[in-house]
Amino acid sequence: MKRSVTELASRAMESFFSQKALPGLLLLLVFSVSPKPASTSLASQGRVLLQWKASLRSQQSLRSWNLSTSPCSWSGITCSLRRHRVITEVNLPSMGLDGPLHTLNFSGLPSLTGLTLMFNRLSGEIPPSIFTLSELISFDVQGNDITGTIPARISSLTKLRSLNLSGNKISGSIPLSLGNMTSLDFLILSGNGFSGSIPEEIGDLQNLQELDLSANFLTGSIPQSLGNLSRLSLLDLSLNHLYGSVPPTLGNLQKLLVLSISDNTLTASIPASLGNLTRLIKLNLWGNHLSGPIPHEVGNLVRMTNLVLAHNSLLGSIPLSLRNLSKLSTLYLFNNHISGTIPAELGNLVELRDIDLSHNLLTGFIPSTLGNLARLRNLILSYNELSGPIPSTLANMTSLILLDLSNNQISGCIPPSFANRSLEELSVINNSLSGSVPNLTKLVSLKLAYNDLSGHLPPDVCRGGKLQHFTVAYNKFHGPIPESLRNCSSLVRVRLDRNNLTGDLFDHFGVYPNMRYIDLSYNRLSGMLSPEWGSCSNLTSLRISNNRLNGTIPSEIGQSTRLGALDLSSNHLVGELPKNLCNLISLIELNISSNQISGELPSEIGKLLKLKRLDVSGNNFSGVIPEEIGGCKLLISVDMSNNSFSGSIPYEFGQLVDLQELLDLSQNSFSGHIPSQLGQLTLLQILNLSHNNLAGRIPPSLINMASLSALDVSHNELEGPVPDGQLFRRAPMSWFTGNRGLCDVVAGLPSCSSSPARETPNVILLTGMAVLGALLLFFLFVGFAARLMKRRKQIANASSQTGGSAFSIWNFDGGDAYDEIIKATENFDDEYCIGKGACGSVYRATLSTGEVVAVKKLQQPDTEISWQHFQNEVQALTQVRHRNIVKLFGFCSTPRHKFLVCEYMGRGNLADSLQEDATELDWVKRVSIIKHVACALSYLHHDLIPPIVHRDVTSNNILLDSDFKACLSDFGIARTLNPAASNWCSLAGTRGYMAPELAYSMRVTEKCDVYSFGVVTLEVLLGRHPGDLISSYHDEGNAMREMLDPRLPLPPPEVSGAVSTVVKISLRCLHSNPVCRPTMQHVSNELCAIK
Repeated sequence: MKRSVTELASRAMESFFSQKALPGLLLLLVFSVSPKPASTSLASQGRVLLQWKASLRSQQSLRSWNLSTSPCSWSGITCSLRRHRVITEVNLPSMGLDGPLHTLNFSGLPSLTGLTLMFNRLSGEIPPSIFTLSELISFDVQGNDITGTIPARISSLTKLRSLNLSGNKISGSIPLSLGNMTSLDFLILSGNGFSGSIPEEIGDLQNLQELDLSANFLTGSIPQSLGNLSRLSLLDLSLNHLYGSVPPTLGNLQKLLVLSISDNTLTASIPASLGNLTRLIKLNLWGNHLSGPIPHEVGNLVRMTNLVLAHNSLLGSIPLSLRNLSKLSTLYLFNNHISGTIPAELGNLVELRDIDLSHNLLTGFIPSTLGNLARLRNLILSYNELSGPIPSTLANMTSLILLDLSNNQISGCIPPSFANRSLEELSVINNSLSGSVPNLTKLVSLKLAYNDLSGHLPPDVCRGGKLQHFTVAYNKFHGPIPESLRNCSSLVRVRLDRNNLTGDLFDHFGVYPNMRYIDLSYNRLSGMLSPEWGSCSNLTSLRISNNRLNGTIPSEIGQSTRLGALDLSSNHLVGELPKNLCNLISLIELNISSNQISGELPSEIGKLLKLKRLDVSGNNFSGVIPEEIGGCKLLISVDMSNNSFSGSIPYEFGQLVDLQELLDLSQNSFSGHIPSQLGQLTLLQILNLSHNNLAGRIPPSLINMASLSALDVSHNELEGPVPDGQLFRRAPMSWFTGNRGLCDVVAGLPSCSSSPARETPNVILLTGMAVLGALLLFFLFVGFAARLMKRRKQIANASSQTGGSAFSIWNFDGGDAYDEIIKATENFDDEYCIGKGACGSVYRATLSTGEVVAVKKLQQPDTEISWQHFQNEVQALTQVRHRNIVKLFGFCSTPRHKFLVCEYMGRGNLADSLQEDATELDWVKRVSIIKHVACALSYLHHDLIPPIVHRDVTSNNILLDSDFKACLSDFGIARTLNPAASNWCSLAGTRGYMAPELAYSMRVTEKCDVYSFGVVTLEVLLGRHPGDLISSYHDEGNAMREMLDPRLPLPPPEVSGAVSTVVKISLRCLHSNPVCRPTMQHVSNELCAIK
């Protein structure tokens, strides 16, 4: 019988591997005589694997793969036991393999039944050759860097029973052809980038036991057909964007052990049919928008160990049927709207380890029966409306580690029986607790702030040496600080502020290598500051204000280079400010006001490049202010008042263009002229130069300070005309009193005279002028009094008729302002109307000064109470000043009209510009507009105290000036309007821009603005509102072209990087979970970094 060349080569190869007697040269010869490139012989299969090994960057774990041994003995390789041996399994988990997968020619391994390459660093797409493996039963490449899509041809693997592609970067949709793979037992596709909907065809996989599609970007509803998977034991669809309801058909899955559909946007109620899943062990519906009550049928799930329904909008009470869940170990119902009391029957569920019912509307007492839960480790009941005392029986929970009862209405005392228990974390913040605190010794965290507790602090609070968080602020504790704190090196965060603590600070604190935050303010602590504070290398905030400290500031504090806030104000500190403090390169806030610190301000202060707030007021500083202050470019507030500074005001102050809140140099001895460079501070709101020795004229450049709301130059030696600008024309006389000879513009100042006689030292002339001036003042006073009486009568009449009032703006009489607006708009004629909205109409008004303003005429409210609230809000908003926020000048209210007066923006709103000026709004301008809006929102959220949530960030509320500078408008106003009146603006925002959580929660947070910003950003990029397509843009892998305005050419290379960054930021802002959205401060910083 003739033998083929292939068979001879194969037999020779086997003989070689078994005897190891032939030289390597013969092996190469054998390889070379094979006539088929995809031969099924062991020799050719070995060659396939060696070729793949050669393509890998890391081969250390495959050292056994070499020419001197049989492939069947190589690590991770399994061969068949038949006479003609072939490779049947490749099993290489966690081998550190780094390289492409597609270089493995699977067609050369036709007998392969198992392929396990999990937890390596393999990359590339799924190679087409894998679909030739007709015998493949298991394919597992989880935890790699596989990209691309799942080809529809995967259905050719008809014998495949287990497919695990989890933890890769595969995208696209799940192919419908998977529904033909009826042999599948396990389908695991979690942790990828799959999009689109879940195919109905998945419901045809009758043998499926585990289906895990979690952590993708899947949308649409959950297919009803999944209820056909009768053998299913695990169904995990969590961390997607699925919507709709939980299909009742899931109640058919009688063998189901785990059901997880958390972190989606599911709505409606929990179907009662889930009560049929009597084998269920874990039910996780966390983080959806589910509403309605918890079905009492849940009590049928008697094998349940984990019940997680947190972060929804569930209503009603906790069902008593939960008492049947005798095996329950985890009960998470937090962040819902659950009301009623905590069932005492929960105390019978003795297997419970974790209970979290926080952030609900629970009332009543804490059941004493909870003390029966001897295995409970965590009990969290915070943010409810619970009352009554803390049950002493809770001390019976011998395994309890965490007890959080914060933000309730709990009264009474902390049970003494809590002492010497296993408790590690106790938080009772913001309750009505009183009395003393037991001597707790083993704690890691003790938070008692905002109560009425008294007595001494627990003396042995850190005896266990593990205490990290110690917060007792806003109580009535007195006496010394516990000695056990001195050597408590584990401390991370300490707040003892707002108590009556006494004693020597120097003796009670040591070195804390892990300390990050400490606040001892508003106590009666004495003694000196210890140099050891400088050894706290991780300290970011040190606040010891309003105490009785004396001595000097230790220079060693300058060694705490991570310090971001240092507040030593209102003490009795003396000496000079150490130059070493200027080594605190991370310092953002420095407040040493109201002490007795003397000497000069060190020139090294210019090294504090991150400094935003500087307050050295109320000290004894002298000398000149160093010009290096101009190096602190990020300063937004500077207070140097009430010192003895002298010399000229440094013109370098004009370089601090970020100054927004305050520049106060009053009550010093400054001389010379006011620097004209101060006019560059266009964001500054308050400038106080009063009570100095400044001379000369007020610089005309101060007119450029468009954000200035208060300017005080009183009690100096200034003279000459006051600059003729809007701020000065509406300024009160008190800002200018006590000077040598200011004149013009300001009501109450004399007019400037150019007569030469004024310079003549003629006594008679001077006397005559004085008499004349006195007479003039008398008649002016009489005339003013008569006008005032008449005006008051008019206002009184108007008020008696309508209950209304005239509200002052621009520091002028409200009536004059009202008349000017009526005249400029011809009584709000439609000719001047430039826009209409739900809250009213906007008019363009040109004042007598030539200035153009926007006047927003409001609809009438339903009640006077609403208007009083509204007026108070508007008065507060006049203090908001930012370059990217439309300035609100004031408000007028008369019986006939009520309107706001705002800055006029020539190009109108962003929505119209995107529609009408698309080509003029090129990519550079669009990126710039997005930066402006982010900057404005960051200011509202992070630079104001308290923060302001805009609530209605839309393209209609973003206005553009002639240079395409974007300004945010209408912030905060809608939230004060009456929610009961149908003709008022929405409290929550505009449909299409509202964050998804507002559909089930009335809690408006800054993250709602972040979501709206994400929508606006997509709108700017796309050129129109994205509408229902928002959910399809979540994947950054989408083609950039699909997200860009088709009316413009693609961004040029110099802009494309910026546009790409903006796209990525917008997608993060649109995350369905508000916790996962970035803050506007982070967004603004990231955008500002774009060049």
